[in-house]
Amino acid sequence: MPTALEIVSPERLLLSRAVDMVVIPAAEGELGVLPGHASMIVLLRGGLLRIFEGPQETSRMFVAGGFAEITPERCTVLADEVMPLAEVSKSAAERRINEAEAAYEAVDKADIAARDATLDQLQSARAMLAVAEAP
Repeated sequence: MPTALEIVSPERLLLSRAVDMVVIPAAEGELGVLPGHASMIVLLRGGLLRIFEGPQETSRMFVAGGFAEITPERCTVLADEVMPLAEVSKSAAERRINEAEAAYEAVDKADIAARDATLDQLQSARAMLAVAEAP
């Protein structure tokens, strides 16, 4: 019995299909979701989302952050931004890192929420660069 996977960005529904497993970049680390998984809602960090059909990895996408809702029957990824690996570029990732570092330097460090938001952007940009540089 497969898991129903939906990947949604702010603009549109990107994917809706049954998969055997999806590995998501949860804030606490990579999380494999199989049929019958315990229900939970997790925060996503920037990283690689991997889709499996049987034992084969069939799709990979970069996720810039968001949330995932997991039930025993489905996994819904509500992503801040999602892009196929073919669209991830080293130059774009480096530009995002520079922008995030500048934003972090400019933020009021006493404003914990703003500081944490800029750190999340920086982490996501660094994860994008790692994905872009991976073989």
